[in-house]
Amino acid sequence: MTMTIAIDGYSSCGKSTLAKALAKKLSFAYVDSGAMYRAVTHYFLRHDVDINNDIEVINALEKVKIDFVIIDGKNTCLLNGENVEFDIRSMRISNNVSEVAAIGTVREKLVGLQRSIASSKSIVMDGRDIGTVVFPDADIKFFVTADRKIRTKRRYQELIAAGKDVTMREVQQNLDHRDHIDTTREISPLRKAEDAIEIDNTYLTREEQLTLALKFIEEIK
Repeated sequence: MTMTIAIDGYSSCGKSTLAKALAKKLSFAYVDSGAMYRAVTHYFLRHDVDINNDIEVINALEKVKIDFVIIDGKNTCLLNGENVEFDIRSMRISNNVSEVAAIGTVREKLVGLQRSIASSKSIVMDGRDIGTVVFPDADIKFFVTADRKIRTKRRYQELIAAGKDVTMREVQQNLDHRDHIDTTREISPLRKAEDAIEIDNTYLTREEQLTLALKFIEEIK
């Protein structure tokens, strides 16, 4: 018997941290839906795809193949066989990914892939529309939130630790920009599913957040 855990939330709210921790604790597969959209964005930017040209977008998507493998114990995104995990975390990708993710044909392709991955195994998947669109019948849904200033600080520290050259102001502007697009786009906007459990981790440690989520999961088993 398989189980699907859906986690949604704003950029840099800690949903991926929770998803990875849950997957490890429960021995489930972890699927980073955000990495998929970042990989497509990386491909589009690399090949100068005009996202306003439907034909160009469709043709480009036919050439995109996304996989996930474990490298040195870490979930790693492959784009057409190339390890792009480091590249897709750049500010350039962050500044463009929300526009790409708002494209209907892009979402259609990736949602199909996400559902295919979950068809035969237990998974934890995080994103913007996992509990509302991708898996509306998920066994359990979480909606993760955190204070805007805390999110900015966490994202800034994450980028600096990864060797990225950014300022706190750039990070804040990027998060505000992505929040606006994610919540106002016509197709699959970010919103809390009616049956989702909200977790505000502003004042929670990673361990406390994980313990809380596991408590809710145990209650439905």
